[in-house]
Amino acid sequence: MRRSLVFLFATWTIWGSQPFRPVHTYSIVARDPATGDLGVAVQSHWFSVGTAVPWAEAGVGAVATQSFTDPAYGALGLELLRAGRSAPEALRGLLASDDDREVRQVAMVDASGKVAAHTGTKCIQAAGHEVGDQFSVEANLMDRPTVWPAMAKAYRAAKGDLADRLLAALRAGEGEGGDIRGRQSAAILIVKGKSSGRPWEDRIFDLRVEDHPAPLDELGRLIRLRRAYILMDRGDGFVTAGKWAEAKVAYEGAARLAPEIIEMPFWHAVALVNGGKVDEALPIFKAVFAKEPAWRRLVPRLPDAGQLPMDPALLSRITGQ
Repeated sequence: MRRSLVFLFATWTIWGSQPFRPVHTYSIVARDPATGDLGVAVQSHWFSVGTAVPWAEAGVGAVATQSFTDPAYGALGLELLRAGRSAPEALRGLLASDDDREVRQVAMVDASGKVAAHTGTKCIQAAGHEVGDQFSVEANLMDRPTVWPAMAKAYRAAKGDLADRLLAALRAGEGEGGDIRGRQSAAILIVKGKSSGRPWEDRIFDLRVEDHPAPLDELGRLIRLRRAYILMDRGDGFVTAGKWAEAKVAYEGAARLAPEIIEMPFWHAVALVNGGKVDEALPIFKAVFAKEPAWRRLVPRLPDAGQLPMDPALLSRITGQ
């Protein structure tokens, strides 16, 4: 283990030898004390901020690396946390190996809730961070030095799940003036507090707004859609378990969250037909076809894929709606 950590530090020194352009601005890392979920959210006046700043791994931790950003802080920070280092230990080690530490801004939270943050003395002002109970807010290139305190206050006061609270912190930062250059992109990454061994299932939110005139509004829209699709997946699981009442609640909840997504009620209706609940399904099909007639043409293709019974009379009833 010791040799691997030494190698990590040596490798990071090579990767981190040249500072990048100051492209990344304000963010929050946090652990939800109720669920253990770990998350990062960020907004910037730079294209595709989500490809560099946010890093997180279920059961390990979350990292935001910004200012003259070096993505190695994310990759190697998680590696050190995975190896058993706390967030303060990991960040101290990485900073000690970085000759350009004074242009970096980094924050980490580990799976136990320990937090560490660093704002280098050469980060472009206004720049700073505030560490709280299992979270940190950090910002640079801000319009005024009240941005990150406003983010911390909003996060503490916000209700809802971790996504709601992270977005509230970003909105508070924007409301306080945000990035002096304006706004362009945003991202949110939230993973489960405990790893299932299946990373694709452990990512609850992994959303990016690459380029948008109002990135936080767009990020909020994507969060809403993601919640709807989570409910759709939950409904499918209930159908598999034969729990039709629970499936109905999940599917209808998804449709309420995202009424513009016609596909959601369509697959709800398909599930009802496959469960022998044709009479419940037909009105849903009718409403779908009225809004988007193309879905009617999909119905005859589904039996060959095993998604509807091979029953011409039944298919005729559906398409006749």
